[in-house]
Amino acid sequence: MSLLLDRRALCIGATALAGCATTRIAPSEPEGPLLFAYFSTGKGEADGLKLAVSEDGFTFRALGGGKPFLVPQVGEKKLLRDPFLWRGEGADAPWHCIWTTAWEGVTIGHATTRDFVNWTPQRAIPVMASVPGTRNCWAPEAIYDPATRRTVIFWSSTVEGRFTETAGSSESGYNHRLWYTTTADFESFAAPQVLYDPGFSVIDGTFAQVPNGGLWLVVKDETLDPPRKWLRAASARSPLGPFAPLGEVFTPSWVEGPMTTRIGAELVCYYDVYRDGRWGAKSTRDMVDWQDVSDRLVMPQGARHGSLVRIDRKLLAALDT
Repeated sequence: MSLLLDRRALCIGATALAGCATTRIAPSEPEGPLLFAYFSTGKGEADGLKLAVSEDGFTFRALGGGKPFLVPQVGEKKLLRDPFLWRGEGADAPWHCIWTTAWEGVTIGHATTRDFVNWTPQRAIPVMASVPGTRNCWAPEAIYDPATRRTVIFWSSTVEGRFTETAGSSESGYNHRLWYTTTADFESFAAPQVLYDPGFSVIDGTFAQVPNGGLWLVVKDETLDPPRKWLRAASARSPLGPFAPLGEVFTPSWVEGPMTTRIGAELVCYYDVYRDGRWGAKSTRDMVDWQDVSDRLVMPQGARHGSLVRIDRKLLAALDT
């Protein structure tokens, strides 16, 4: 598949969004069990998509005995890291999954499903093939933009010769920024552009819908010297920005892979404390005051960076056999 360079549509959408009010979603209580999509550490990054479920958002148990529900077949190294799940628009829309296919390369993986057992043929989407000097495409995620009726897909990339003021500030000479494309049909994709440049190497971006309906972007500062490796968040007027200044650090250093969900009246942000082989979590109602709820977590053994979605009990019953 080739990327169609839809620059005009992208620019028009970004311009229109810049003048919009902050994206808001009417607050509602979450329903249904919480599905955690993840990959396993070490050699498990080639195993595929694994799933776990939680009734309370804190105790997760692996489904299918920890077996993969989707085995990677595409991309430069045919890996499946950092899986991100979301439901398409419409009452009968399928679930989408995108993922990191390699440590170095220009593609991300994509497939859809209606039951997490049967999947459409996998595709390696060359999101950064048109950008010379691209080293990697890590941790892709997606969010629907109602203003443009397009899906925004975003990820972290290092591009040689770009952002030279922070060159080499991450391990192995990486120097990441968040990049994005948009699509209306997952067949044609707008030309990639920078979504977010906070002035330092940044990875693992994820959008959070807070209890009052506001939209926030959570990111990891990937600066190695001095070591930061922590999470911060910025409010967003839309999925394409503009973005407010970053708030204060709300996690310890050496964490990654943030994912968020609503639990009751609070937003919970989970993160992978990867050097310790465990997970942590903080809860908030306003993205300013955070409470540590890590001691409540029970996660599947070896689980790494993933994503969370709500599913109905009928779907869970079919998976939990």
